[in-house]
Amino acid sequence: MAQVEVRLPKMGESVTEATVTNWLKNVGDSVEIDEPLVEVATDKVDNELPSEVAGVLVEIKFEKDQVAQVGDVIAIISTDGDVDAPVAAPAETKVEAVADKIETEITAMVEHSNGSASVADIDKHGPSGKFYSPLVRSIAEKEGISMTELEAIAGTGQASRVTKKDILNYLEVRTKGGGQVSTAPAKEVQSAPKAAPAPAAAPMGGGFLANIKEPVVTPMPGDEIVEMDRMRKLIADHMVMSKHVSPHVTSFVEADVTNIVNWRNKNKKEFAAREGENLTFTPIFMECVVKAIKDFPGVNVSISGNQIIKRRDINLGMATALPSGNLIVPVIKNADRLNMVGLAKEVNGLAKNARDNKLKPEDIQGGTYTVTNVGTFGNVMGTPIINQPQVAILALGAIRKVPAVIETPDGDFIGIRHKMFLSHSYDHRVVDGALGGMFVKRVAEYMEQFDPNRTV
Repeated sequence: MAQVEVRLPKMGESVTEATVTNWLKNVGDSVEIDEPLVEVATDKVDNELPSEVAGVLVEIKFEKDQVAQVGDVIAIISTDGDVDAPVAAPAETKVEAVADKIETEITAMVEHSNGSASVADIDKHGPSGKFYSPLVRSIAEKEGISMTELEAIAGTGQASRVTKKDILNYLEVRTKGGGQVSTAPAKEVQSAPKAAPAPAAAPMGGGFLANIKEPVVTPMPGDEIVEMDRMRKLIADHMVMSKHVSPHVTSFVEADVTNIVNWRNKNKKEFAAREGENLTFTPIFMECVVKAIKDFPGVNVSISGNQIIKRRDINLGMATALPSGNLIVPVIKNADRLNMVGLAKEVNGLAKNARDNKLKPEDIQGGTYTVTNVGTFGNVMGTPIINQPQVAILALGAIRKVPAVIETPDGDFIGIRHKMFLSHSYDHRVVDGALGGMFVKRVAEYMEQFDPNRTV
């Protein structure tokens, strides 16, 4: 009987595991090539995984809500239609090989701390022989979890491996200094220690949540309690991490965008008829941002420890509000290689896929600089939080008609102009006030110098 192992594929930069959220096929069901088989959720995006072969689903190895690592066999498909005894589970050595391959793809939480320790300092296997993935080993090292302590954590992964969820759950309890920590049976380790007290204040580069004590709020009569969904929790953690890692500074500039407003009003109907796309302000502003990044590439970098990584590509993230109220940041890859038509198509396509929950993992990866449009909600300016591992983010305010002084050879006079504020937040570790301020000023200059007679 020919059987094919369905493995959890690599799903993007720094993604090492996924939660099975729904099986679209049951054991015994026929499956066609490219037919959706299972829905999974990562810390980046939700996604459907299609079948790579046609056959019959004979075994499901990870049930709903279980966490699988990249490379794990999650199902078995028989290509000749037989539903016999499934093949044995893959050897642990296969899982280890996959884990080693993704060792450099540690999650953003670990990737952007300033600690200099290496995952090599914690062995792959504990005294009990239990295997620990590079992700778990790195988190343990960053958070000061000893091997004895690690061995005491009960794993919920395949072969009782400790997953990221297991170790983060343990850290949450340990940080609060109380509660019950799920631990392994005593026979697996010589001694299972009690939960350690929260560590003393750590320098930059330690666990970024280690010293944060969240307030405990008592609901009042009539209050409604709503549990955060998974995406909201991830956003919250990412924002707290970013504020901890990067000292934020924000510079503000006002730009006169009258030429842009008039040009768009004149060309948007023709553009829609010819391209089948709406011409919004976003691609026009993105073009100005790309030009400014070329002039000041120092904002298109990332920090890794004490190293500055200068990005070759200009990949613009565009913060997008979802119908659920959450936020996601799809990325326009190589934005500097696109003309206005290309930018408009990318902006519209990514925004639509985000709203329809059809983004692919690669659609939200690789961003080097982010733009967020707070003006969509009528806000004139904001102080956006940097989207790690980037070092800067630009907020576009609402366009307003305002009275302004207009200089002419015959003297100054008051006229009505379209203006907006640009808010530029940047990481003061690597972007100083001069660079951060000159960059946002240059964006404004490109907006004000926009040619009202250009063709599209």
